Amino acid sequence: MQKLFFKTAVTAAALCFSSMALAQQKYSVSGTVKDHKNGELLIGVTVKVNEDPSISVVANEYGFYSLSLPEGNYTLIISYPGYKDFEQTIKLEQNTKLDLPLNQEDEKIGKIDEVIISGVKKDKNLSTAQMGTETLSIKNIEKLPVLFGEKDVMKTIQLLPGIKSNGEGSSGFSVRGGATDQNLILLDEAPVYNASHLLGFFSTFNSDALKDASIIKGNSPAQYGGRLSSVMDVKMKDGNNKDYNVNGGIGLISSRLSVEGPIQKEKSSFIVSGRRTYADLFLKGSDDFKDSKLYFYDLNLKANYQINENNRLYLSGYFGRDVLGLGDTFSTDWGNTTATLRWNSIINSKLFSNTSFIYSNYNYKISLKSNDNTFGLDSQIEDWNLKQDFTWFAGNKHSVRFGLQSIYHTITPSSASGTSVSSFPRNPRKSWENAVYINDDFKATEKLTVNYGLRLSTFSVLGGDTFNTYDQGVITDSRFLEKGKFGKTYVNLEPRITANYRINEVSSIKGGYSRNTQNLHLLSNSSSGNPTDQWIGSSYSVKPEIADQISAGYSRNFNHNNYELNAEIYYKSMQNQIDFKNGAQISFDTAADVESELLYGKGRAYGLELIAKKKTGRLTGWISYTLSKTERKIDGINNNEWYNARMDKTHDLSIVATYELTKKWSLSGLFLYSTGNAVTFPTAKYELNGQTIFQYSSRNADRMPAYHRMDLSATYEPESTKRFKGSWSFGIYNVYGRENAYTITFEDNPNNPGTTRAMQTSLFRWVPNITYNFKF
Repeated sequence: MQKLFFKTAVTAAALCFSSMALAQQKYSVSGTVKDHKNGELLIGVTVKVNEDPSISVVANEYGFYSLSLPEGNYTLIISYPGYKDFEQTIKLEQNTKLDLPLNQEDEKIGKIDEVIISGVKKDKNLSTAQMGTETLSIKNIEKLPVLFGEKDVMKTIQLLPGIKSNGEGSSGFSVRGGATDQNLILLDEAPVYNASHLLGFFSTFNSDALKDASIIKGNSPAQYGGRLSSVMDVKMKDGNNKDYNVNGGIGLISSRLSVEGPIQKEKSSFIVSGRRTYADLFLKGSDDFKDSKLYFYDLNLKANYQINENNRLYLSGYFGRDVLGLGDTFSTDWGNTTATLRWNSIINSKLFSNTSFIYSNYNYKISLKSNDNTFGLDSQIEDWNLKQDFTWFAGNKHSVRFGLQSIYHTITPSSASGTSVSSFPRNPRKSWENAVYINDDFKATEKLTVNYGLRLSTFSVLGGDTFNTYDQGVITDSRFLEKGKFGKTYVNLEPRITANYRINEVSSIKGGYSRNTQNLHLLSNSSSGNPTDQWIGSSYSVKPEIADQISAGYSRNFNHNNYELNAEIYYKSMQNQIDFKNGAQISFDTAADVESELLYGKGRAYGLELIAKKKTGRLTGWISYTLSKTERKIDGINNNEWYNARMDKTHDLSIVATYELTKKWSLSGLFLYSTGNAVTFPTAKYELNGQTIFQYSSRNADRMPAYHRMDLSATYEPESTKRFKGSWSFGIYNVYGRENAYTITFEDNPNNPGTTRAMQTSLFRWVPNITYNFKF
């Protein structure tokens, strides 16, 4: 009887456990999200479960999503800015692959299995843990007024809080007190080391070729690394895999053309996009400048091939070059080349893999000729990069990213050649940078989301050159490292964490901490930067730069999420900051070592960022404001006291607005105001051998005049046909003719030699533009 009772109890328990296990059985619904019209994979789409809104997932940057749910019937709600929201009903009885097509808001609805709904809240700013992040709509950029009528993603990000322009005519920017080189700029995962054309008047990014652009101000997830201040992640279009399209534009000084279409319909596609300026053609009519060169070109290429439903290959490339010259007496050219071979693989319903092989090259060349004397200057930085990244949807509460990255750097220092200098090429310096990382986006509760991760980075100096160690510019040690040998290796641990707490339906608070390290450094003596600025790597004297940032924020939405207000405060502490010593003498002779002219110390930056947006209606736009301070403390500069960094600007204000006047006409405008850059002006002068020598005191103790301007533009879009769409853009840059200071120099006053006068150079007063855009 006892045995029978025990056997019955065990059987009942087993049946109970089996029933519980069956009740708890979960299946996955996964797939990719695409643009229904052209097949482009969409980044960051939100997929929610209608029966339980607390269950949601965000597709990764390759369009892949995965949800785990018990067996049953569900309605998925899919939403993405700029696209129509819709519902998809599913019956989940097994692991299911479900690719989701979305329609753009301005498209007519085709016959697909979806029901258009309203009421899905555009409240991503309230629910995500990511801080200091802005994603730009390439479509909205088209209507903003810009210099020479060229829509430009680099100029647009400078209208956001915490991101400051380095000056008029410059595409360089500073983020939360960081220098220009402290921004990691990626194009299809390949680093771009100089993102400017024509000395900064244009950026390297042709918006016709772009799908998505986002910037993260310091609190980046662990898969990003190598820079202190920000990550600008730009992704090219994949190419329309359903139909052929041609679009482009004709402007006053530049034109562009893009062609895209299927190689094999709905299986493979391509896009080719090119741009060129032709200011040099106008110079041909002048006898004085007919032999001059003044142009740039860039070319974006991309192709992809779907091997099967779980594997796809991508190959993308960028080629850009600037050419300036005056006959055979002077010429300079610089440019970038990047290439990315990427393999996407859906390993199973929860695990996604991306393997990338990446190449990047930036170089410049300068040549001068006077009578029989010649002079040349050149430099290069080249990277070979392997990246393996996994996305693991471990459950509805965890989205885990982990992987590794390995980069082989070759930096050829700036070196001179010619009849008037010692012509000995410098040895290229090689280094190896590696990192492993893991990051988890964790939905702890319905209200609390945490994004946390860890990155372990290493940087090894490789042999093939002589390395000196300096103390205040004086050599204390010197060693020759044989080719193939490992030298100094730096190891850094970089933790990151951000959290978002949803207070209620309309507001949330955020906080975060991050550490970033940087082993590549750009040496520049100007605030705006120029092509001949020199890259160096960490060495025996130059240590990795380190930044620790803490930040806190508050977000609130109004009027059913049509209005949005975001505020953030931050404090950033920086180690191993680099600056030139007073009176630095930069020589390109082979015997000279630029490291002997460098000093090191620390930095700090803190501030308040505000942005208010109106996202819907005929009038849209934003107002952003930044109040900040950026300082450096370098041993041997300014009596070892804190001084203003070059990029320090107390106030920075941007007002951007677009108004849909009629169905055919829209108006756009922007107003900018910022405190002038910190500079060093002379405080005294004396005469030596008939020459005036100016004397300077505190570093960056003075200011350029405040910068402000207003731009206006109008866009006319006539009725389009089924196959052809055209538009006209008219604009005026600097409407009220403000003469903003580009440079200020000092000289003896010819009318009173005992006094000094300041001479201001301004670039633009009024610049009109007309551009015709077309698509068919």
